[in-house]
Amino acid sequence: MSAHCMLTGARPRFGKAVSHSHRRTPRRFDPNVQRKRYWLPGEGRYVRLTLSAKGVKTVDVIGVEAAVARIRAKGGRV
Repeated sequence: MSAHCMLTGARPRFGKAVSHSHRRTPRRFDPNVQRKRYWLPGEGRYVRLTLSAKGVKTVDVIGVEAAVARIRAKGGRV
């Protein structure tokens, strides 16, 4: 599963881990990505979306129909 949110577009970011001695080594900041299954009433089926924690909250606010419409507008496949 790639660490990528279908709705918000959150992707891994890269930076440095800094030790106590201040030695810097590369590290990766992954978003909190979950696979969620939603009922899509307009199509009469379930859809499985890969969403970040913020994406899940966005779906709760705008609804699954509007969220799927945004994903499709970006060119995503649902």
